[in-house]
Amino acid sequence: MAVHQVHDLTPGDVAKGMVEGRYLLVDVREPNEVAVEAYPDAVVVPLSSFDPQDIPDPGGKQVVFACRSGKRSVTASLAAQAAGLAYNQHMAGGMLGWKAAGLPTKTGG
Repeated sequence: MAVHQVHDLTPGDVAKGMVEGRYLLVDVREPNEVAVEAYPDAVVVPLSSFDPQDIPDPGGKQVVFACRSGKRSVTASLAAQAAGLAYNQHMAGGMLGWKAAGLPTKTGG
């Protein structure tokens, strides 16, 4: 059995990678959370009904999971790896870290 690992990325790294077209950010928070405050340009795949097959084809980008604080994103990454996908990166600190780093958010999902 392979040992799955999840690699931490900082919000700054993720934001830079998104601008450069290297990362696809997958937000695993619930729709009610996303409606209040969302990551710009993220794909929403809620953890409560998480199916790794719902993640769109990243088209050569690396998939990075994100949530509110960095716990659910690890769970999602492990679930995706268990399903045979090489999605082993998440954003440490989640939305809290993203905002603390002064990065932009949007409202209304």
